[in-house]
Amino acid sequence: MAEDLIILKGDKTSQYQSLIPQIVALIHGETDQTANLANISAALKEQFDFLWVGFYLVKNNELVLGPFQGPVACTRIQKGKGVCGTSWDLGETIIVQDVEQFPGHIACSSASRSEIVIPLMRNGNVYGVLDVDSKELSTFDEIDAKYLAEILTLIP
Repeated sequence: MAEDLIILKGDKTSQYQSLIPQIVALIHGETDQTANLANISAALKEQFDFLWVGFYLVKNNELVLGPFQGPVACTRIQKGKGVCGTSWDLGETIIVQDVEQFPGHIACSSASRSEIVIPLMRNGNVYGVLDVDSKELSTFDEIDAKYLAEILTLIP
């Protein structure tokens, strides 16, 4: 039965390609950042059944928890700490196949096994990150990096 579900959902690329127009429709005309980030989190969580999908926003020189879907999360993350803080510090997407192998990983949930973090950029500066966690090892790859970065460009 689970195999049928995967076939029905299609491959990862087609899932992202079908989701992006839905996200465009969700955020079209909405100027409130919290509302948009909340709907993007919900759409990604619903489509892919990730463990956790959410945003951390830079406030007073630290990442502060923003809209998310999933279990409770760390509230504040320092620059350069964990996957999120490192992505913020470097201004780069980070894909971690096994979070236990990432030096300094912050375990907000013991169920998290792999993670991808993409920085939110505005005028060349990181103003937040999108953090996505999976219950499975090696969930994320360059396809996720490409499409998640594309989704972030849609945020007004």
